[in-house]
Amino acid sequence: MGQSVAISALQTGHVGLNVTDIERSLPFYVEVFGFEVLSEGKDEGRRWAFLGREGRLLVTLWQQSRSGFAASSAGLHHLSFQVEAIDEVRAVEQVLRGLDASFQYDGVVPHGEGASSGGIFFSDPDGIRLEVYAPTGADTAPAPAGAAPTCGFF
Repeated sequence: MGQSVAISALQTGHVGLNVTDIERSLPFYVEVFGFEVLSEGKDEGRRWAFLGREGRLLVTLWQQSRSGFAASSAGLHHLSFQVEAIDEVRAVEQVLRGLDASFQYDGVVPHGEGASSGGIFFSDPDGIRLEVYAPTGADTAPAPAGAAPTCGFF
């Protein structure tokens, strides 16, 4: 192995997602996550949106895909968002049910057997796999994958 770089503080900046139809994806992300549109490109052939909260960029949408997400291809496995409390996870679940979103599991599930953390696993309009979870409060439901991580194989 090579030499690693000494970085004192590293965190994820933002996540860029390719979408097929920004007119469909943008309202989904705004409604589900409460994102504000920080900026947007509307030129034909160059559609994009920068989404965030409290002025901080979190997700970018790029309309440059011809087909939906394929889990069989290398790349993004899923995008996960942490909230403070399990009640917030359940509130997002209700919004998603109103949008007739596709869920991997029925309702809130723990991250694994005996884990207190957990949440909901669902897909956006292009089939991109998403998760909203809380660090505690999900241990009242059975783990759908037993000892395997719930967020790993879906």
